[in-house]
Amino acid sequence: MEIRSLLLLFLLALGTSSQAQIQVIGKVIEFNEKGKTIGVPDANIYWLSSTLGTVTDSLGNFKIPYHNTLRKLVISSVGYRPDTIPVNRPNLGNIVLYTRVVLDEVVVEKEVASLQKSLFKIQNVVSVDSREMLKAACCNLSESFETNPTVDVNISDAVLGAKQIQMLGLNSPYLLFTQENMPSIRGASQVFGLSFIPGSWIDGIQITKGAGTVINGYESISGHINSELVKPLSDKTFFLNLYSNNYERYEFNSRLNQTIGDNLGVGMYMHANLRDGIIDANGDSFLDTPLGHQVNFMNRWQYMNPQSGWVSFATIQYLSDTKKMGQTDFDFKTDKFSNTNWGSEINTSRMDISAKVGYVLPDLPYESYGLQLAYTSHNQDSYYGLSIYDIQHDSFYTNFIFNSIIGSTQHKFKTGINFNYDTFSELVNSTMFHRDDKLIGTFFEYTYDNLEGLSFEAGLRADSHNNLGNFLTPRFHLRYGLWDKASLRASFGRGKRGANIFAENQQFFASSRQIAISERGGNYYGLNPEKAWNYGISFIQKLYLWNRVLDFSIDFYRTHFKDQVIVDWENPRLISFYNLEGTSYSNSLQLDLNYEIFKDLQLRATYKYFHVVSDYATESLEKPLQPSFRIFLNTSYETPKRNEGSQWRFDLTGNWLGRQRLPDTSTNPQQFRLPSHSPAYGLINAQVTKVFSNTFEMYVGGENIGNFTQERPILSNAAPFGSYFDSTIVYGPVLESAYYVGFRYKI
Repeated sequence: MEIRSLLLLFLLALGTSSQAQIQVIGKVIEFNEKGKTIGVPDANIYWLSSTLGTVTDSLGNFKIPYHNTLRKLVISSVGYRPDTIPVNRPNLGNIVLYTRVVLDEVVVEKEVASLQKSLFKIQNVVSVDSREMLKAACCNLSESFETNPTVDVNISDAVLGAKQIQMLGLNSPYLLFTQENMPSIRGASQVFGLSFIPGSWIDGIQITKGAGTVINGYESISGHINSELVKPLSDKTFFLNLYSNNYERYEFNSRLNQTIGDNLGVGMYMHANLRDGIIDANGDSFLDTPLGHQVNFMNRWQYMNPQSGWVSFATIQYLSDTKKMGQTDFDFKTDKFSNTNWGSEINTSRMDISAKVGYVLPDLPYESYGLQLAYTSHNQDSYYGLSIYDIQHDSFYTNFIFNSIIGSTQHKFKTGINFNYDTFSELVNSTMFHRDDKLIGTFFEYTYDNLEGLSFEAGLRADSHNNLGNFLTPRFHLRYGLWDKASLRASFGRGKRGANIFAENQQFFASSRQIAISERGGNYYGLNPEKAWNYGISFIQKLYLWNRVLDFSIDFYRTHFKDQVIVDWENPRLISFYNLEGTSYSNSLQLDLNYEIFKDLQLRATYKYFHVVSDYATESLEKPLQPSFRIFLNTSYETPKRNEGSQWRFDLTGNWLGRQRLPDTSTNPQQFRLPSHSPAYGLINAQVTKVFSNTFEMYVGGENIGNFTQERPILSNAAPFGSYFDSTIVYGPVLESAYYVGFRYKI
């Protein structure tokens, strides 16, 4: 059983290798009627005199962050006598629970929060589990952040309607997206990739602020978002979710899992959506939300053998997605490439194949090996009015990781080597662009864990890239325990990337702007790669206020670009791409407060301030369409569970966005000009869920309940083939209030 517990530690390192932390592990067991030991699932594990806890998995295993001021763990489960044990080693082994002879008392348990900030992780990480994603419609990954203040969600334009996310005041290309710590949303999928991952497939999300670990690569600049998918061996046998809203959007999600023997599980996952409502509430002759449909299929295999030390995953996913946009009178069969009406269509097919293999040495349980393999083929054919944009992106990725210790578990290290190959073929109107990216890199990361005080993580990558050259990537993270339930963190790191200027800025095809590239002799459309340093400091304090836990945190991050591809749209006739000459930086300040007002009523409050400035060709300007501040409020309440898990859940989320600088339109005719700044505005979302039993629940909700919409989201909408047509200057919602209903069934 020692190996099985340590294997869970390895799974944590392989699946979320960007986070090093001190963990206490163990297994809760009971003796069955034959005298054999079996694991106790869903047992509650928590530190005595605190609300910090976790639950055991389906096999009885658990892991919980070590706390240097709390020395005893309480283990309890309904139908068993609770036990309290001292913690004097990282692996507690087997913990036996005995059944009660007479159930003559009520055991009250406290669930672990669905959104957690750890005191112990060295990096500044926010962990989100699947329960948090049930608080909103959450049909795909882009909608999974609606109740999360760490990430900002924006609409890219008035035609495509794609939801883009930002962190630390920077757009998603500066974020590293991984799926189970393998590259996910990048290259061709940068704009629409968030909508290609169904929310019902996600088991959890880890959001890292600032430069991440060197193990996952050199590209992360402002942060790292890793999504964990559900696992066949631990997921429900069957799951079904149906959703619809008042704009004729329909969603279907299902999961079917089967266990083959004791060690092998297989899952078949299906997602389909249809958006069939022709909506033009603002009367500008353009669809307020795209039409389209998507079919998304995934087959997943999981093998886990604790006795031999082997664990592996194999996943294949296929997606077909169609989006149709433009004027309501556009006929997609006859009007294509005509100037009768303006329309756009995007057809995407994508194949993802990945595998992960891990091995823990039975005689050296702190030593392990991991291999990650992934292949992606992404093909997009699209047109925007009279413009054409097609892209084919094929990618192969492999990463080998070795984990071990130096003398003791206080000194850990990870090292390995990885190889990437990407090929891009793009057709932009009549011009073809082709590029191959080849990389071989190696990394080493050392972690020092001190249970009582200072911990740090230092990593270094050395990469050889045919287009980026040979370069080093240093990353450093530090955590210091100041006093009881208080941690101070600091970090710095370097990031580098090549900008895919067309794939990342497809919204500009839905305008009359001409494309201008000021080449500098680089390998990315004639442009040089982007380089930036990220620095950050954060503080978190957890304390008791009126016998309830209050979390307070504050962090400040600065991203300073040494080189950057400036996307300049200050001239309403042009979209210009050129390399930075001067200064570009982003300052981000965030304050968070989480508190349980009374039992089961949670409050989250966040204030964020941004100052993002770049030197353009003519002057230094604030980033356009960037709110100067954001205020986030979320309240959630759950009634006590009754028979068979019956309860009500209520969630209310509000966002207040400060004014945003708008791109310059002063050279347009008067009727096509916009003010210099947008107004501040607020948005409200709400959801009510009725849980009828442990297997069935229904939910209803609303988005943008206050019905705020932007005036004139499309300039020159009556003449879309003229010189002043522009759908890109969008600072707020185009779609009016949306109301939805759905249900979930699981066994």
